[in-house]
Parts: sequence; structure tokens; C-alpha cells
Amino acid sequence: MKLREIVVEKALIPELKSEKREDVIKELIESLITAGSIDSDLREEFTKAVLSRERKGSTGFGHGVAVPHVKSSKVDTILVTIGISEKGIDFNALDKQPVYSLFLLLSPEDRPEEHLDAMEAIFANLSQEQFRKFLKQASTVEEILTLLDEADTSQVR
Repeated sequence: MKLREIVVEKALIPELKSEKREDVIKELIESLITAGSIDSDLREEFTKAVLSRERKGSTGFGHGVAVPHVKSSKVDTILVTIGISEKGIDFNALDKQPVYSLFLLLSPEDRPEEHLDAMEAIFANLSQEQFRKFLKQASTVEEILTLLDEADTSQVR
């Protein structure tokens, strides 16, 4: 699975305004609503679902990245947006360091294998220091998309 196949281009946020975990999740969900990928009536439901998942264990995996995610019957395709924080966010990450790059993943509940494929595609790239570094430095949607294109072409899947 390629990142460009699952990332919603119109929902990318190269400069997150929020500084707290809950607010960042709301901002990322709002970006998917604005992009037309999810209905605004589902705003609260998705926010609660993602925050509930966070309470079970932080999705801040260390190295300045987090991948909040949830499976839902209200989406019929994988949806991913990316947000970048210049200041860093306390995401209760495993390494106790701030998070600068976030991938929000919403997956169809009835297709867990696609959720796993998406997580694998995301982590295959986030595990690479150079990818994390360039993503953290990206300041425009175009820079994020270029990085995703490069990542997709360098990955053999």
C-alpha cells in the first residue's frame, strides 16, 4: 500500500495550530471534514473514538511521531491525514518526547487487513530517520506530498 493512495491531500496540515493532544486530534478530524472525506455530523463521534483509543495507550510511538487511529463502520475507505507541529505536542509518547509529526488514520471496521496494511505503510516510513526529519521540516502541503511521493517510489512493496 502506498501512502499517496491513502493520504487525503486536501486534509494535510503543514502547520498545526493546536498545542494539546485533544485539540490536535480535533484539528486533524476537522481537516478531513473540510476536505469532504467525512461528514461533519460525525465530528464528535470520531473525536471521542480517537481519544478513547488514546486512553487505552498512547499512539505517540517515539522519535517525534504519533499515529492516532481508529476503526469505524462510518468510513468505507482508509482515510489518512498528516499534521506537523513546529513546537511539538505532549502526546504521552513512549519516549516521553514531544510529537512533531502526526498521521491520523481512520479505517473501515469490517476490513482489518486494510487497517494493518495502512499501519505497515505508515510505520515503514516513520521508522526511517531521514523520512521523519524531512517530514518534521516540511512547511507546505507540496513539500509533504513530494516526500510521500519519494517514499512511495523508494519502497518496494
